[in-house]
Amino acid sequence: MSIDPNTNIEISAFKWVPDFAQGMVRDMRIRWALEEIGQPYEAVLYDATQPRDADYRQWQPFGQVPAFDDGNVRLFESGAILLYLGEQDERLMPRSPQAKWETTTWLIAALNSVEPMLMTIVMYDIFHRDKDWATAARPAALELAEARLKSLSDALAGKDWLTGQFSIADIMMVTVLRNIKHTDIINGFPKLAAYQKRGEERPAFKRAMKAQMAPFAEHEPQPA
Repeated sequence: MSIDPNTNIEISAFKWVPDFAQGMVRDMRIRWALEEIGQPYEAVLYDATQPRDADYRQWQPFGQVPAFDDGNVRLFESGAILLYLGEQDERLMPRSPQAKWETTTWLIAALNSVEPMLMTIVMYDIFHRDKDWATAARPAALELAEARLKSLSDALAGKDWLTGQFSIADIMMVTVLRNIKHTDIINGFPKLAAYQKRGEERPAFKRAMKAQMAPFAEHEPQPA
């Protein structure tokens, strides 16, 4: 089973974001999945510096990106969208019950067990880097993050991908690991560094990255 290539898919994305967020905005996850299966889509661009209007909040109640519409369903939250796409195409999620639910489990683990720890580091390093309290709290946060990364590294032993074959779980996990690309934390875990590199070297990842970055260059704010 696969998505009809004539399906008109729209995803929401931003016209421009600051340098630290470029390549990191979560529509990247959906772009990557669609590129993996060769599915065309249209990115509907919004101004990240302006509040989203009521119509958009009917699509994405929190005003964030991505949101998704294929004419059959309208979704928000990157995890939900990836699960929906996985249901449509076995190249993104295997069909045997064990493999399917293992994939689902790892996708949720990326969001629940790994990303919150890494985003704490991001918050301290980028959004509160000039605050004494953040500097003081970072070592404890780093210890917790590294513990989760150690567990993830152990689980990847002997495998290229989380469930054996590449899937939406890997799309989610690789993009989660990229949250700390401003640090050298991942280098302390060679298996994870190699895993992240494998994901980033996939042609579909590179196409998705190029597609996300293109409007940022086009809409770069000009000095007053």
